[in-house]
Amino acid sequence: MNTKEKNFISAVVYLHNDGARATEFCRTVAAELDAHFAQYELVVVDDACTDDTMSHLKVWGKEQTAPLTILHMSTFHGLENAMNAGLDAAIGDYVYEFDSTELCYPVDLIFESYRTALTGSDIVSVCPRTVRGGSGLFYKVFNAYSPSAYRLRTDAFRLVTRRAINRVHASGAHQPYRKAAYAASGLKMTDLEFDGRLTVKSGGRFNLALDSLTLYTDFGFKASMGITLFMFVLALAELVYTLVIFATGHPVAGWTTTMFVITVGFAGLFAVLTIVVKYLSLLLNLTFKQQKYLVESIEKLQK
Repeated sequence: MNTKEKNFISAVVYLHNDGARATEFCRTVAAELDAHFAQYELVVVDDACTDDTMSHLKVWGKEQTAPLTILHMSTFHGLENAMNAGLDAAIGDYVYEFDSTELCYPVDLIFESYRTALTGSDIVSVCPRTVRGGSGLFYKVFNAYSPSAYRLRTDAFRLVTRRAINRVHASGAHQPYRKAAYAASGLKMTDLEFDGRLTVKSGGRFNLALDSLTLYTDFGFKASMGITLFMFVLALAELVYTLVIFATGHPVAGWTTTMFVITVGFAGLFAVLTIVVKYLSLLLNLTFKQQKYLVESIEKLQK
C-alpha cells in the first residue's frame, strides 16, 4: 500500500466563463491530488463569470469530499489580479497555479512536478514544446533584457513552494506578473516539458506583456537610450552636412539650418525622455507593490 504525501497541497484554479469544462478540470485535478496527497484543497477563483460555470461547479463541489473554496471577485479583475487573490487564500505548503482549465498535458505531470520540487526546485513550470509565434517572440525579448538567471517560457501550469510565495510577497503585496516575480526571486526554477501546445488564448496579454517588460526588465530604458543615440547621430550627420554645404559655398537658404535645429531639438527631447523613463521605472517599482483586487465573497463547499 502506497503512503500518501503528508505535505498540505493547494490548487488554485482561475475561472472566467469556462462553462462545464471547469467542473471536468477540477474533477480531474482533485482526483490526481487525492491519489497522491493526504491533505489538499482546491481554491477556485471566480473572476466574475457570467455563464453557467459556477452553477456546474457548485453542484460538483457539494458532492466531493475535498475542501473547495470559491473566491467570487467583485468585478472582472483579469488573470493576474484574480490569481493573486487565490494565492492569498491558499494555505498549502505547495501551491499549484492553474491559469487555465485547458488540459493539454498528461495528468501525471501534476504529481511529477511535485516530485521535481522535492529535489530542490521552488518553482516548477510545466511547459509545452510548441508555442505560438507571439508568445515565443515576447519571451525572447523578455529574457534578453531580464536580469534573472532563469529563462521564462510559455507554461500550462506551475507548482510553487510556500517559500517562493513568501519570498515574492516580501517584495510586494501585489505582483502584476507572477511568473516574472518568481524568476526574480533568486530561487531555483525547473521546467518540465510535454508534447503539445496551448490553444486557448487569454485576453489582455498584450497589455500584460508591456507591463512586464516595463517592470521586470530594462527594455524600455535601453530602447529609449537607443533612440536617443540614434537621434544624436542624426544631429551629428546634419551638422556635418551643414558645414559641408557652407564650406562649398552652396547653402540652401534657411532649410539646412532649420533641419539642423529640428534634429538637435528632437535629440534633446529624447534625452530628456530617457531620464523621465528611468525615473518613472523607479516610481513604478515603489508604487505597483500594492494589493489590487477586491473579493466579493468566499464560499467553502464540502460534502
